Amino acid sequence: MPTEPTNEPVRREPDDDSGSDRQMRVAGMIIGTALIFIGFLNVFLSISGGFEIDFVSFVIYFGGVAVWANAVVENMTLRYCLIGGALLLAAGFFHYGEVLFWHKQVVFWSTVIVVMYFMFNEPKKPA
Repeated sequence: MPTEPTNEPVRREPDDDSGSDRQMRVAGMIIGTALIFIGFLNVFLSISGGFEIDFVSFVIYFGGVAVWANAVVENMTLRYCLIGGALLLAAGFFHYGEVLFWHKQVVFWSTVIVVMYFMFNEPKKPA
């Protein structure tokens, strides 16, 4: 007796990306990292130089976080929480229209902590 084909989607492993999927993920990582760096550089220079910046640097920074999270984070719940939080913060700064000193400090130190985490956390190698 032949079995009927099921209409369930084929589940792929994360390393089983097709060429175009992998290229889009790499492009997302590069663009997201570049936007984060551009936004962070403005925040860092304004802290060290003592000058004021407007919300545009924060919109660029959090837009980069959203693009990067979409390309890198595998867990769907965490990915969309990060994207939603980043876009919500960017919209909040856009609406507020002003960046205070403590806003810059929070972005600066949280970025430093995240970068240090990725520097010292070794990825688990598959057995």
